[in-house]
Amino acid sequence: MSIPHPSTADEDTEQSPGVQAAPPPLASSAERRRGGGRGFSSALRGGRVAGLDGLRTVAVALVIVYHVEPDWVPGGSVAVDVFFTISGFVITRLLVAEFARTGRIGLGPFYRRRWLRLGPAVLVMCAVTALLSVALPLPLFDGAWMAAALAAVSVVNLVRAGESGPYSDLTAPLSHTWSLGVEEQFYLAWPLLLLVLLRHTTARTVLVWVAALCILPVLWRLALWDPTAAHRIYNGPDTRADQLLIGALLAVVLARLRADDPRLALLRRWAARLCWPALALLGLIAWQIPITEPSGWNPVWYTVGLLAAAVLSAVVVATLDLCPQAWPSRLLSMPALAWVGRNLSYGMYLWHYPVIRLLSDLGVDGDRLLPAGVAATIVAALASYVLIERPLVRRDRLRVRRLEPVVASAR
Repeated sequence: MSIPHPSTADEDTEQSPGVQAAPPPLASSAERRRGGGRGFSSALRGGRVAGLDGLRTVAVALVIVYHVEPDWVPGGSVAVDVFFTISGFVITRLLVAEFARTGRIGLGPFYRRRWLRLGPAVLVMCAVTALLSVALPLPLFDGAWMAAALAAVSVVNLVRAGESGPYSDLTAPLSHTWSLGVEEQFYLAWPLLLLVLLRHTTARTVLVWVAALCILPVLWRLALWDPTAAHRIYNGPDTRADQLLIGALLAVVLARLRADDPRLALLRRWAARLCWPALALLGLIAWQIPITEPSGWNPVWYTVGLLAAAVLSAVVVATLDLCPQAWPSRLLSMPALAWVGRNLSYGMYLWHYPVIRLLSDLGVDGDRLLPAGVAATIVAALASYVLIERPLVRRDRLRVRRLEPVVASAR
C-alpha cells in the first residue's frame, strides 16, 4: 500500500536499496533571515523515518491476517486507513520540500517516479493473474483477466463504488487493489492542487486550505450516507480523501514550524503522550469493529469514524517523525521491521491476495493457509523487489544523476 527526500527522489525512489539519499541542502543565511523555505522553514528538515517503515510492516501484516482469518481481526482493514495517512504525509512533505528549495514542483518527474515505483510491479502482478485465469482451471481465478485489466488501470475502487449490494465477481480476484486506485487517483490530483496553493497563497493560507479540505469529505459522507451507499463511501476517492489529507496537513504543519518554535515542542510532547493510546485504539478497532461487513455499515464509522482513524494514525506518524527516542519509535524502527517496510511492504500488499486465493484453490486451507500464505507472499514480494522494483528505480536515479550536471550548466 504503501509506504523521505531529496529533490530528485520521492517516497518510493528512496526505498531503493543501496541508494543513499543525499542530504538536503542548507538554506542560505538570507533565506534563514526571511524565515527560510518560502514560509516552510522546516521543510528541508528530516530524512527517512525508520519508524514509518516499521509501521508499514505492521499494517501490511494486519491486512494479510485480516484476509486469511477475518474472525481474528474483523476490523483489520483499518490498516489501510493507516497506509493512506502515511502516504499523504510522506508525499506532501516531499512536494513541500521541493517547493521550499526550488520554488516549483516538477510534476513530470514526480509522476514519472510514481509510475516507475508503482506501475511495473502492479502490471506484472496483473499479467500473472490474467495468465492463471486462462491457463489453469482454478475456480477462484475464473474470469480474473477482467479484474486484472481493471486493476492495471487503477479503477477497481470506482467499479466497487458503483455496486450497492454485495460485491460482484468482476473485481473479486484482485479486490484488494481498490486501495491502490484511491491512492493513485489522489496522487494525480493532489500535486496539482497543492502547487496552485503554494504558488498563489502564503504558507499560512496553504495550511488553512488543507485543514478545510480535510473537512469536506466528512461533510460529503454525511450527505451521502445511506446503508446502500456503504460501498460508494468506502471505495470513493472523494469520500476517502480526508484520510490522505490528514497526513498532508501534518506534513504542512511540521514544515511550517521552526525548530525553535515552542509550538513544535508542544506538539512533540503531546504526540509522545498520545501515541500509545492512539495505537491502542487502532488495535481495538482492528480487533472489535467489523468495518467491511454489512453489520459494520453504520453511520458513525462511515461518516466521522474514517476521519477519527486518520487522526489516530496521524498521532502515531507525528510521534515517529518527532520523537525518535520514544518507545513506539524504537520498536517500529527495529532493523528487520524497517527493512521489510521500506523494501517489501508494497510487494507484499500487491501479491498477498492472489497468492492466498491460489493456495486456497490448490487445497491449502485451515491452519496451514496463513503460514503458507505469508511465506509465499514474502517470496513473491522479494522477487518483485529484486527483479522489477529495484532495477527500475536504480536506473532512473542513475539517469537523473547523469542529467544533473547538464541541467545545472544550462541554468
